[in-house]
Amino acid sequence: MSERDDLLSSVANEIRTYRNKDLPEPTPEHVDRWLHQFTPAQQLPFLREFEHVIKQTFITRANVKDFLRMLVTNAKLAGADPASYWKSANFLSIQQNGQSQKEMLKLFSRCLKDECGLDLDDCGEEGGDFIYLDDVMFSGNRVGNDLEPWIINQAPRSACVHVIVAALHSGGRYLVDRRLTNVIAQSGKKITVNYWRALEIENRKWHKNSSGVLWPTAVPDVAEIQAYMALPARFPFEPRQPSTVAIEPFSSEAGRQVLESEFLIAGAKIRAMSENPKQSMRPLGFSPFGVGFGSMIATYRNCPNNCPLAIWWGDPEATSGALHWYPLLQREGYSSAKNMFDDLTP
Repeated sequence: MSERDDLLSSVANEIRTYRNKDLPEPTPEHVDRWLHQFTPAQQLPFLREFEHVIKQTFITRANVKDFLRMLVTNAKLAGADPASYWKSANFLSIQQNGQSQKEMLKLFSRCLKDECGLDLDDCGEEGGDFIYLDDVMFSGNRVGNDLEPWIINQAPRSACVHVIVAALHSGGRYLVDRRLTNVIAQSGKKITVNYWRALEIENRKWHKNSSGVLWPTAVPDVAEIQAYMALPARFPFEPRQPSTVAIEPFSSEAGRQVLESEFLIAGAKIRAMSENPKQSMRPLGFSPFGVGFGSMIATYRNCPNNCPLAIWWGDPEATSGALHWYPLLQREGYSSAKNMFDDLTP
């Protein structure tokens, strides 16, 4: 097999569990069809870097269960007697959009049963901590939208809330923490919020040079990109400085720049196919900032719209029009009852 064939097989294997009850299992041919849409001369270096990154950023069901299982017996959270701690804990089911919290509660319930012999339905006591579970935090909007009304209308006068996610982006954590701090202060209640995660990705603007998301160092001289950059923007793009060392999840600065350039070019072309795209629809993912959110995190249940458009946008059956792009990870939105997350940033 050629290097290209090996890489195609590796990517297909890494994402093999993606929406496995809804879509055919990804094959090397599926990955290759997607890859063929990028700049021909850059396809192999792009594939090399993408294969390296997706192995670190695609979150499987097993990854989530392992994280939750370890958290059940984590002494820093549950103390010396985990069974007693979780017996008194109050599990919140307050998600307004999506199904990810229900899925996370199911997974946590199994881990709790295995490790402590407890049923989730039997947990919850006055004075116990509150547990908010979700899959991944991107902008922080969903966590904020769920917890803000709960704090105002339902939370006791004093409480400790633990937000547990498989992964979070530091910018989202910063924004939601600031938002909830203000809400708590206005409520007059004494509530603390702690965050637990298996993976944290740096994406704050003031740390852009050490960020772990797609954040280009320059804008390619391509017509669609130049047209996009000419649009008025409240939060214009600010390039990062090239790094002298590799920053996770990327293998190298050179490899990272290939991903950033190719995803930016493809995303700008996709956006140009839409007649009236939303302002938040940006080449590197939905966001109010710059050229897009740039996350490379996806899970076995869905791909967020905060990832580059070229990963998830399009309809495999379309032959023309705005959806004429073949997606690697075709996503579900809020309209589906099986939705996992749609962390739209208005």
